[in-house]
Parts: sequence; structure tokens; C-alpha cells
Amino acid sequence: METFSDWLKIGIWLVALLVSASIILPQTIRILREYQRGVVFRLGRLLGAKGPGVVLLIPWVDRMVRMDLRVVTIDVAKQEVMTCDNVPVTVDAVVYFRVVDPVSAVNKVENFLKATSLIAQTTLRSVLGQAELDELLAQRDKINHKLQEIIDRQTDPWGVKVTAVEVRDVQLPETMKRAMAKQAESERERRAKVINAEGEFQAAEKLVQAAGMISAQPIALQLRFLQTMQEISSEHNTTTFLPIPIDLFSPFIKQAAQPALKS
Repeated sequence: METFSDWLKIGIWLVALLVSASIILPQTIRILREYQRGVVFRLGRLLGAKGPGVVLLIPWVDRMVRMDLRVVTIDVAKQEVMTCDNVPVTVDAVVYFRVVDPVSAVNKVENFLKATSLIAQTTLRSVLGQAELDELLAQRDKINHKLQEIIDRQTDPWGVKVTAVEVRDVQLPETMKRAMAKQAESERERRAKVINAEGEFQAAEKLVQAAGMISAQPIALQLRFLQTMQEISSEHNTTTFLPIPIDLFSPFIKQAAQPALKS
């Protein structure tokens, strides 16, 4: 028959086994999600990337670094930039990127997040310093594309793919804002004057054409006179204006001018 001491030994072995399993199994079995990869090192030597799913490791021999393959967003801190036309501006941006090669992201750079952020800051200052203020305000898409190309080219050896860079805000000095407001107001006034002058020019052209047609057909003036009389009579006015042709007064004007010439 089994004695109490035998049962005690069995219990101790079971407890020891459970404790060992609770320590060894987490070191042996790792579960990675679909968007995760594990870069495995064995005694310091790189084995490669594994996952997703169950990954088996040798306890205290293998070491695994988890890498997230989802898109990461980082805010580029506000930067004081002097544009090409000597205008001080304050800008900030947003960078979107993701890890496409987890082995390079672990093995070739110490901290890819910090490295990408610093590269984005220096590139932002460099690119915007070569652009003029009007280009920065009006051609934002062109500048964003240029920033994305430069940053992506520098982070490519680290296994990091920059998908987009967006300049989020451009802050101008108050004096520059007032100057731009005056410029915009002057531009609107110039356009209004040009439009008004074009309207006067077109109206003058039409009047010249009308005068040419009337001189060719004098009866047109009489018809226009009758039409004007009809418009005036339809408005129920108590006063009626009767225009008198200047030709009726031409004999009197000539007669009055003859004595002045004789004298």
C-alpha cells in the first residue's frame, strides 16, 4: 500500500512539474498576431523573421523581438523655417510609415521610430527652406510628395516604407498676414477695374456699330425714336418728353453765324 510519504513525493513532483512548465512554456511558445512578426536570434546569431501564429523557441537560447507591421503615425514637432524668399514660418507635419522588412528594422537601426522622426524633422527644414512662401501655400501637394520621396529614400535601408507625409499647418507672422491681406485686396480692386474697363470697351464697340448702322440707314433713327415714345407712354407718366432733331435749328444757327463772320 502506498503510504502518505509516497503521496507527498508525488505531489511534490507534480508541483515541481507545474512550476517548471509555467516557466518553460512561456519561453518556448509564442503566439503572434496577423500583423506581427518575430525576429529570432539564437545565441546572438540572426535566424530570421517568423510568424504569424505559433512560434517555438528554445528557452534561454533563443531571443525574439516583436515587430508591428501596421501603419504608424508620428507627429513632427513644430519647426522654425526660413523660406527661400526670407519669410520666417512655423510648420509641423504628420508622417505615415510602416515596417516592410522586420529583419532590417531590428538589425540595421537601433530605434527605427526615433530615427524616422529625426529624419522627418531635418528633411522638413531642408525642403521648406528651399521653397518660396507662395509655393508653400499654393503647392502643398507638390511639397508633400517631395518630402515623402526624400524621407522614404533615407529610411529604405532600415526596412521602413514611408507612405505619406502631410504638412499640417503653416503659421505666418502677423505682419506678413497683414501684408498678404493688403495684397489680396489690391488684387481684387485691380480685377474689378479691369472688368469695368472691359465692359466700357465692349459697350463703346456696340455703340460705334449702332452709329454706323444708323448713318447707313437714317430711317433706323426714326424707328428708334418711335420705339422710345412707345416705351415712355406705357409707363403712365404725366410728363412726356418730345426730343426735337437738331437739324430743325441748323438754318437759324447758320443765319446767326453770318453776321458774326461779316463783322
